Parts: sequence; C-alpha cells; structure tokens
Amino acid sequence: MRMLRRSLGRVLMGGLVAVFTLLPPARAAEPSELTVMTSVALTSALDELKPAFERRGDVKLAVTYGLIADLKKRVLAGETADVIILSRPAMEDLAKESKIVPESLVTVASTPVAVAARAGAPRPDISTVDALKKTLLAAKSIVYADPARGGASGVYFARVIERLGIADELKSKTILVPGAQAADVVAKGEAELGVGQASEIVPVAGAQLVGPLPGELASTTVFAGAIGAGSKSSEAAKALFQFLTSPDAKAALKAKGFEPG
Repeated sequence: MRMLRRSLGRVLMGGLVAVFTLLPPARAAEPSELTVMTSVALTSALDELKPAFERRGDVKLAVTYGLIADLKKRVLAGETADVIILSRPAMEDLAKESKIVPESLVTVASTPVAVAARAGAPRPDISTVDALKKTLLAAKSIVYADPARGGASGVYFARVIERLGIADELKSKTILVPGAQAADVVAKGEAELGVGQASEIVPVAGAQLVGPLPGELASTTVFAGAIGAGSKSSEAAKALFQFLTSPDAKAALKAKGFEPG
C-alpha cells in the first residue's frame, strides 16, 4: 500500500511539473499610465520633468498639450484625464461643472505675459507703459498668439494694444501664430518683437526674454491642477502633484520661466 501511495505521488508531482513547464513565463507587470491634459505653455517644463517622475515608480505619463481654451472646451464636452492642469480661472470653471475633484485643486506654477527679442539684439525699453507703447510703435514687426484661437497671452495682448490705442497702427506689421510659437518666429529673425508667456520664451534658443509687461499692464497666468472627475488613478495623480511641488521640480520650473507654486 505504501509503495502504491509513493508511486501515485510521483505520478502527480511529475504531472504538475509538466503543467508548470508548459505554462508561459510570467511577464513583469506593465507600468500603469497616468493621463494628463495641460496647457502648451507647460510643454518645455513637463517634457523635462516627465522622465524624472517616471523613474520614481511604475507610472508612465501620457501628456496631451493644447491651448487652454481648446482643452477647456474638450473637457466640458466630455473628454477627461487623470490630471488636468490649466489656468486657475479655467479650472474653477471646470469645478463648477463637476469636471474635476475640487478639493484636489493645487497651484502648480505661474508665468507672466512678456516680451521677447532676438538673442544678441539690443534690449528694447519696456520699463514703463509709455516706453512699451513707443517700442511697439517703433518695431518693424510684432508676433503673438492669434486671439481668435484662444491662446491666453494673445487674448490678453490684444486687449493691451487696444487699451494703448495703437491696435490699428500695429495691424500692418503684426504676425499671428496659432499658439506658443512667437519666440520661435523671433529667434528665426522673422519678427523683431514677440509677446507670449515667459515660459514660452525662455526655453527658445535664439530668443531673449526682455521682461514682463510693465506697470498696470502686467498680467500673470497662474496654472492650477486637479484630479479629473472619474479618474481611477487618484493616488498616482496625487503623487504627480507632490512631485511637481518638490524642490527639484520647482528648480526646473524656475529655469523654464515659471514661478513655482
């Protein structure tokens, strides 16, 4: 009887070994993905910070960049993401429509609307409102984001030149771009001056940041982020916000023309 039991045990063990041998090898767990929708103004900073965040764990970032107005419309129309980072007014509008988790709203960074000139060119005087007006009138060409496309800096600057009473005088020498390309146009020598977010100017080789708009014309865009409504990755989203407010991330943001949150 004992010999029979031993024989049966050997047969069963052999069968199990054969079964496990035939099974495919276990694969390492695929990294989870965290979807992010954010303003194009944050492109240079997030592109640099993305690998550093991904090295901290098994979460990969899938980032969609766009103009604030466009992304806001898309979210209001039903699109969503685990993390949404837009201007604070846009985020507050999304909160009113229950498109984000309101209690998760956090300031990420801010950046002023600023003037760009070609690197190496004399820095124009924009130290006062009157000086800015004279500089704009004297410039051979000016480039900024098309207000009709909804870019925040373009919408704002269009109001500035209306306020200065020089909109008609600038029309013939104005170049409009779809989004954050003003500094690139200046760097190529295709426009003398550009206006955009400082964060869109600083990273562009061949362009120099002259400075923010002066005095009462100054405007700063505050970028805030929150967890998208319905996200199933809230812990990973919280980890991203903790990372973006860490000392290392703040240093990277500052180097790209932002004031960290």
